[in-house]
Amino acid sequence: MPRSRRGVYGIAVTSELTGIGPQTLRLYERRGLLTPARTSGGTRRYSEEDLVRLGRIAELIEAGINLPGIQRILDLEAENAELLGRLHSAEHGCDRLKVEREEATA
Repeated sequence: MPRSRRGVYGIAVTSELTGIGPQTLRLYERRGLLTPARTSGGTRRYSEEDLVRLGRIAELIEAGINLPGIQRILDLEAENAELLGRLHSAEHGCDRLKVEREEATA
């Protein structure tokens, strides 16, 4: 499901939506777990994608994983998603080549 990357939620609204306190949100940012957008005045703006990521972070914390472990898991999940995208692109390219080859030999 596509999620918006446009930062629209302030820190107070994000805290209310996620149940994660503003200080904890700032900690997650300092630790590199998420990077909210900033307005020209420096105000944090969280996106739908950030809210989903915060939900994932909360799940991992509940499972007893520390912040460095969470960072590693999130990095690996992102890498896995990228590799799957590249695999699907390659498979699509192979399918297209097969069709072209079949059309050329027909």
